[in-house]
Amino acid sequence: MGKTTLKIAALAGDGIGPEIMREAIKVLRAVEKKHALKLDITEASVGWDAVDKEGKALPDSTLAVCKKSDAILLGAVGLHYRDAELPKEKRPERAAYLRLRREFGLFANFRPIRTHPALAFASPLRSERLGEGIDLLVVRESTGGLYHAYPKKTEEVLDARRQGAKPGKVVRAIDTMAITGSDVERIAHMAFRAAWLRRKKVTSIDKANILETSILWRDVVTDVSRQYPDVVLEHMLVDTAAMQLVLRPTQFDVILGENTFAEILGDEAAALVGSLGMLPSATLGATQQGRTFGLYEPAGGTAPDIAGKNLANPIALIRAAALMLRFGLGAPEIAKAIESAIDKVITEGYRTKDIASAHDVKERQVGTSEMGDAIAAAI
Repeated sequence: MGKTTLKIAALAGDGIGPEIMREAIKVLRAVEKKHALKLDITEASVGWDAVDKEGKALPDSTLAVCKKSDAILLGAVGLHYRDAELPKEKRPERAAYLRLRREFGLFANFRPIRTHPALAFASPLRSERLGEGIDLLVVRESTGGLYHAYPKKTEEVLDARRQGAKPGKVVRAIDTMAITGSDVERIAHMAFRAAWLRRKKVTSIDKANILETSILWRDVVTDVSRQYPDVVLEHMLVDTAAMQLVLRPTQFDVILGENTFAEILGDEAAALVGSLGMLPSATLGATQQGRTFGLYEPAGGTAPDIAGKNLANPIALIRAAALMLRFGLGAPEIAKAIESAIDKVITEGYRTKDIASAHDVKERQVGTSEMGDAIAAAI
């Protein structure tokens, strides 16, 4: 490929976000030196960091940087111990993270989940359940469903059902689950296209025995599947899927689901490989001229208990940076260079605390910055 420039908005955020962002940028700069690539990286505040500096979780200046960029690389947002400082609608998870999704039409979340042979010990599953290793992709619809539909409210209502007592007021909270057929169709195409490049199987998750939204979901996914005759489709209830992920995770290739269901299953699947610190996430919008605008982040959270201690695993965000190059730039060979460097470092025994084992004689326990150094050197 010729010399290409990728404009990146780097939003470090809260907790361990600044630490892992430093290492992701370090690796990206190493890639830049080795390949015909120019990276224009602009750092900006988000989350509680932005609240402290500019008074709100997603400042106008940060949003302007994102709008001028080809991709957003996000560390993490949210600090649970500060939640009481702001009303819920102004907290970073809603006012920054969910708003970024809406602002840029980011409707498809991809979470690849894969075990590394050298880290099989970190999985809570027995080796016979892991088989030759877990390699699946969770595809999640990210603009509808339970998270984004309205009304959402907390209110006082009269409750006449209290036995042996006069009717009185109780607090009731309401969340709405809603989705359109076009939302389902759009995300289903993404899942089937991804499966076509993998092992050609889609497991669609729903609760069609109970929920109207799931009945629509199942009908639309079935209709879309007819356009991909070489991809196998199976439908699975979400509770069954949660069980099967533990009993036989290797049966899955692409898992497709609504926002809430797929996020829960994605976290469960992530736990099976040993650490959220290893897993990236990409939330994508429309593709134009071979490039897909997206928000790229680690699958885990801000981990404030280890923030500033050089303990965080930066691999998830470094892998997210690789996804950014694959989807945002259309440069799979450069993305593969990062992923190969990570595999090399893990095989050589480099371990942050979350993936360490006292039984591995090759192991070399390192901190956040040392892991970033090793991966950058391996590019």
